[in-house]
Amino acid sequence: MKFDDVQPGVWPELIYPAYKSTVKRGPLQPALRIDARVPVSRNIDPAPRILLPHDTDLTRRGEKAPLGEKIVVTGRVVDEDGKPVRNSLIEVWQANSAGRYWHQRDNHDAPLDPNFFGFGKMMTDDDGRYRFVSIKPGPYPWKNHDKAWRPAHIHFSLFGNVYAQRLVTQMYFPSDPLFPYDPIFNSIPDEAARQRLIARFSLDHTVGDEMLGYEFDIVLRGRGATPFGL
Repeated sequence: MKFDDVQPGVWPELIYPAYKSTVKRGPLQPALRIDARVPVSRNIDPAPRILLPHDTDLTRRGEKAPLGEKIVVTGRVVDEDGKPVRNSLIEVWQANSAGRYWHQRDNHDAPLDPNFFGFGKMMTDDDGRYRFVSIKPGPYPWKNHDKAWRPAHIHFSLFGNVYAQRLVTQMYFPSDPLFPYDPIFNSIPDEAARQRLIARFSLDHTVGDEMLGYEFDIVLRGRGATPFGL
């Protein structure tokens, strides 16, 4: 199998002055290749201890239904030739409908929803497909600059066939008015690559009058790769 290199502009810039924290934490030296044979030789075991009940339905972890717009998100994880990436562990996390994370360091003046914790996980199937149910996250302020609000988004972490292979990205929603003002989104120079982070509304995956559907395919590498490192 041959993989083309990811084209320049697809990956976010590691130091992007408009995204202030990258100036402090961005790497100043070239990446090093390390010899880590054990971490890359131990396969992920999709045993019950990894996948728990309701991991794929983030709306069912509380005693009651959470507040907000219920959605379903699905898509495929594929390589650059469109071949499915099977048995890939995906983790997702997000803010609630008011734009607040269930995290002790989130001090956004917005209500916590006692019935929504904002995290889940799943494995891709033989077709590389995943699916989960959630609540559409709200935008939130993040103090990076004046009137700094992040677009609504869901974080994705993807593992390969071993734990040492991990990629992180974000999924956005169509027609968000905050795209032009978000330094994280705009740290990816290539416009086409940025558009690949935006999910597609899908009437096919919409479930009756219960929830709207969104489709978000993830291409791991090569031409048309999904940007990672966000």
